[in-house]
Amino acid sequence: MVLSTERIAARQARIGVVGLGYVGLPLALSFAEAGFPVIGFDTDPQKPLALNAGRSYLEHIPATRVAAAAGRLQATTDPAQAAHCDALILCVPTPLDRHLVPDLSYIESTCRALAPHILPGTLVVLESTSYPGTTVEIVQPLLEEPGAIALGRGLFLCFSPEREDPGNARWSTRTIPKLIGGADAASLALGVALYRATVELVIPVDSTQVAEAAKLLENIFRSVNIALVNELKMVFDRMGIDIWKVIAAASSKPFGFMPFYPGPGLGGHCIPIDPFYLSWKAREFGIDSRFIELAGEINRTMPAWVVGKVADCLNAAKRSVNGSRILILGLAYKPGIGDIRESPSLHLIELLEARGATVGYHDPFVAEIPPTREFQHLAGRRSQELGPGYDCLVLATAHPVFTAERILALGIPVVDTRNALPRGPLVHPA
Repeated sequence: MVLSTERIAARQARIGVVGLGYVGLPLALSFAEAGFPVIGFDTDPQKPLALNAGRSYLEHIPATRVAAAAGRLQATTDPAQAAHCDALILCVPTPLDRHLVPDLSYIESTCRALAPHILPGTLVVLESTSYPGTTVEIVQPLLEEPGAIALGRGLFLCFSPEREDPGNARWSTRTIPKLIGGADAASLALGVALYRATVELVIPVDSTQVAEAAKLLENIFRSVNIALVNELKMVFDRMGIDIWKVIAAASSKPFGFMPFYPGPGLGGHCIPIDPFYLSWKAREFGIDSRFIELAGEINRTMPAWVVGKVADCLNAAKRSVNGSRILILGLAYKPGIGDIRESPSLHLIELLEARGATVGYHDPFVAEIPPTREFQHLAGRRSQELGPGYDCLVLATAHPVFTAERILALGIPVVDTRNALPRGPLVHPA
């Protein structure tokens, strides 16, 4: 049956969400909570098993929420179930390879798996971040390849960038404004109607390319400004000036300034990765995006800067990195969640061990390091107790449980990369 605004309004449209991770699961639950029947797809069989049993595998999504959606949300690994969906929303990873080249293999394999099963009249929406043109240059031809449908002949196609912020108590899938661009006018109309059924504010834009570029701009803006304060941190450190006090002072200006804060490096799926999608695509047009490249270079050097500060901290105690026992406080890339994607803490472990240290980590949200693309050799390591027996602590993630009282009571020197602890004899800012 062809998707229509009337079927959306009546909650008769069946929604398929492909990829049930940090983006896809909240979206699938939001549609189910809005009254839609939802099929969730994932290649990891453990996720459908958990959801169908009413369990959550993401710490910021309670099991009670999953259980409450059980009557409307089903999950599967079978792409043939796409034939039962009126709309398919793709939320699959878009990583970089080790040469900082976009890896669209997840998008491509997903489209190839779904295409033979998509019926005429289906809306397909890509939410995975990528370079401008991905929706019409990559996704559209793959969906049209079997020959059953084409744009304007049974296929509706949109791009709507994900804006999830796991663990954010203020903003949710429903309240974060949603951009959407369509490959044609009919696609845009359906896409707007679909998202307006579950998102408070939907903002249509002129094309899929504008929507794709807007997502990149959002994250490039953050990457560049974080790189700026990271560089200033190193400059002011050499001058004996506290960057955190400088930022606080500058923030007193009520216009023309927005505070950004330094850290041990960038984490998460968006900021460390997304800017390079645009810089890579820009080369196709003969343009070197020097600002993006420089920001990425600065941000990628920050774990090494922190290691230097660890060495200074140990030197002050007449110890070397080689042979020292070091505990990283926080493996997740941000406070209050267990998401370790692109976490700088993983780089810190690797760099410190390369210099001869024995390194553990403590994170109440990450009991064990899962397999990752870049750090497979760290998989299986488990969180250690925060207690005595270490030569140095490195506060890498400002989890709320990492209180100054708890940390400083151990009497161990600590390198603070987040300005989370009061300055004192044991605290070494980084």
